Amino acid sequence: MIVSNVNLSGCAEVNSAVCAGAGEGHLGGGSYRTTLTPTGNLVVAVCLGFIGTFGLLNNLLVLVLFCRYKMLRSPINLLLVNISISDLLVCVLGTPFSFAASTQGRWLIGEGGCVWYGFANSLFGIVSLISLAVLSYERYSTMMAPTEADSSNYRKISMGITLSWVYSLIWTVPPLFGWSHYGPEGPGTTCSVDWKARTANNISYIICLFVFCLIVPFLPPFLQFSFFLLW
Repeated sequence: MIVSNVNLSGCAEVNSAVCAGAGEGHLGGGSYRTTLTPTGNLVVAVCLGFIGTFGLLNNLLVLVLFCRYKMLRSPINLLLVNISISDLLVCVLGTPFSFAASTQGRWLIGEGGCVWYGFANSLFGIVSLISLAVLSYERYSTMMAPTEADSSNYRKISMGITLSWVYSLIWTVPPLFGWSHYGPEGPGTTCSVDWKARTANNISYIICLFVFCLIVPFLPPFLQFSFFLLW
């Protein structure tokens, strides 16, 4: 459960306004307030609206072109389609909620919605990262040993796509079961992993997420690229 960083039991001993603000920040009532000014919320809403609309149209176009033209159905383009699908899901299942929250100046869909938003955006984001890592490795392999596309190429790419989703689930499900948690972030109009809690439980998850979802996936492509430049 997402809890406020302020201990409400001490309300009798502190200023009532502070306690009211702490209670307002708790998502149990679904009314977590933003820390931005109305102008700040407007700017964020405009940016999110542009990003969401552009991302939706752009990724839909990629999928339409891939389905319509057979010449585009190559193994490498399957990876690009996977990235487009994950980005499209963010635009459909994530951005509208943060956009609506910014227009109203508060989170609108409660604690459960906050957890869903944090989980979904983390899942789709890591899928895109892993797909980019697989894409980097595939491009490096093609440059070093060019080959014609065949059925084995499709099988390898399909395995890479499956790996991206399974691997992402492995690292985004734990907060749902107590290893860290999903909650409000930044101005209070979006939700993600709790980046601020200084507990061993939370810090260990953040470190593992950074190492295994960023450093490890991109270390091999980085080393390969460095070797290619030196070679």
